Order: sequence, then structure tokens, then C-alpha cells
Amino acid sequence: MTHVIDGKRIAADIRETLRQEVTLLRERHGIVPGLAVVIVGDDPASKVYVRMKRQACETAGIASFHHELPGDTSQEVLLALIARLNADPAVHGILTQLPLPGHISERAILEAISPFKDVDGFHPYNVGMLAIGEPLFPPCTPFGVMELLRVEGIDPKSRHVVVVGRSNIVGKPMALLMLAAHATVTICHSRSADLPALVGSADILVAAVGRPRMIPGDWIREGAVVIDVGTNRLPDGSLCGDVDFESARLKASHITPSPGGVGPMTIAMLLKNTVKSARRAHGLD
Repeated sequence: MTHVIDGKRIAADIRETLRQEVTLLRERHGIVPGLAVVIVGDDPASKVYVRMKRQACETAGIASFHHELPGDTSQEVLLALIARLNADPAVHGILTQLPLPGHISERAILEAISPFKDVDGFHPYNVGMLAIGEPLFPPCTPFGVMELLRVEGIDPKSRHVVVVGRSNIVGKPMALLMLAAHATVTICHSRSADLPALVGSADILVAAVGRPRMIPGDWIREGAVVIDVGTNRLPDGSLCGDVDFESARLKASHITPSPGGVGPMTIAMLLKNTVKSARRAHGLD
């Protein structure tokens, strides 16, 4: 019988553990972890994500610093704000919500964030540390996937992991984390030759290609673990993943739903990285 992995429950458990840790940091050391979130423009999806992050911070006892800038904000103004946040000792994590308006270089902004406050794990320094197997702040979504597997007792060691998607945010770091966990990793994408055969060879499949229900159940190996990172909005307003859940659950041993699987874990791991940054800044790690 297929086990549906409850990302909401696992993320809630992590947030509760973090809440307790934050309480101890405040009571014993006078430390309040702080996360600054910067959003530029009026993208509706970005606003939803930022609101969820603020609420999660409040629940965990993490200070939330919200900076909402108009869409015509110049790159220079945004860089100046990031410089102030880098220098602010009350801020332990800085997150700039993507995408940014077209006139702003995402690379320039991500590189401006201090790597020691880069709780998203996107700075080139942190990408390099991940590549050599010593991540400071693992990117939150792949980090969340690894935590889901750990909680579910699924060890990637010696198993064939297929990652569908090659983005800098999910696909590439996911492959690196799986390699560090001693998996054999294949990374592929929408243009890979014979994608169904590649998917069908997976003991653990991580779908992160950003196309609704692109992967049908008949591509999936019997008994595979299916982790669906995708969250796609359909014309009727409903959400679905990159995997066709109903047909895939007939083949998989474990599967994440979308929504309700990986998504909640991303925010939980953002909070975890922020608390880690606060501890590190005060010499506690």
C-alpha cells in the first residue's frame, strides 16, 4: 500500500522543535534570531509566499523584518538596503523574494547578500561549499526533501536517484545533496533523451521540472519513492505537481502530494537555517 508522505505534519513538528530552541536561545543567551525578507513589486504569488514566511517566523518566535519595495525600485536602492541588512546584528538571515523585476540583476542581488546571512543558500560561496560537501546553508527546498526522507526512514545510500530538473534552486543542489548521501544520481530534464526510461530506472524520483503532471504513473518503477517538488497552478485555479499523483500512487511505495508535501518543508528549513545562522553569529555552533 502506498504511503502518502505528510509534509505538513513533518514541517509542523520541525517548527515546534525550532520554537522550543528559539525560546531557550532567548531565555539563556538573550538571542532572538531575525529574518529579513525583501520583496520588490506586486507579484501575487510572491506576496503569498512572503506572508506565509512571516507567519511561520511569528509562530517560531523568530523576529521578522519585512521590506516591501515598489516595482520600479532601482538596483542601487535595493543593494543599499541589502548592505544595511548585512551590517545589522539583529538580522541573521536575508531573503530576497524571487523573481525580481527585469531591470534588476538577480545575480548581483544574490551575490550582495552576505554568505553568512544567505539562509536561502543561493550565494556562490554557499553553492561552492555545497559542491565540496560542506554546506553552510543548504538550499531550503532540497534540504526539505532530505529531511522528509530522513523522517520517513528512507536512506538514499546506494540507491539510484533520478532528479528531473536542473535549476540552480532545486535540481542541481538536490543532486549534490543526494551524492553527499552516497546515492547514485542521474540528473535529467525535459530535453533528455528517453525521459520515460530514465524516470523508470529510479529507486527515488525527485520531480522538479515545473510542468503540471508531466510525469505519468506508467513511467514510474514499481515501489519507487516519488518526491514531487512541483507546484503548478491550473487554469481553474487549483494546484498540482509535476507528477500525476493519482496514477503515480498506484506504483509508488511512498509519494508526496502537491500541495502539502515538499512545500511546507521549504519554509521549515528556511527557519532552521535562520536559527543556525543566529547560533553561529553568537559562537554557539
